[in-house]
Amino acid sequence: MPKHGGLREWWARQVKDYSNGEDRPLNGYLSLMSVYFGGVVAATATARALGRHPRTPVAPWDVVQLIAATHKLSRTLAKDPVTSPLRAPFTTYEGVSAPSELSEQVRGHGLQHSVGELITCPMCLAQWVATGLCAGLVLAPAPTRLAMTTLTAVAGSDFLQHTYAALQQLSS
Repeated sequence: MPKHGGLREWWARQVKDYSNGEDRPLNGYLSLMSVYFGGVVAATATARALGRHPRTPVAPWDVVQLIAATHKLSRTLAKDPVTSPLRAPFTTYEGVSAPSELSEQVRGHGLQHSVGELITCPMCLAQWVATGLCAGLVLAPAPTRLAMTTLTAVAGSDFLQHTYAALQQLSS
């Protein structure tokens, strides 16, 4: 860090130099990272205060359900038409991108744009969803396992629906 100027000036230079003339909302990303980190700290503090400890090692079936449930919930939040009201303040509807999925363009600047990028990207949301589900396994294991079972069943059903549709197209 340079000797002249404060932290704000240094950060403003980093944003400018990194952005290379593009509108990259690094301040928004930093805010989201802070929210994520704060959530992890809060969940950890809550678990400690309640005397709850993570089950280690994590049971293989929990890992399988975490994978399927994280995938399903991330896609539902990022792409499902029914969850579009959650994304509406940050996106513009563009059309349908796949069966039961929407295509949306991120809008706005700064934090609005950063949130839009996060909530329209299933792979970006997966980190948040998986962390929430893992925290749930420590803080409220029974309801979290029930939610993961439900999401896993829906993910399996989606797979079967897509497989059925593909087989129908092959036979026609």
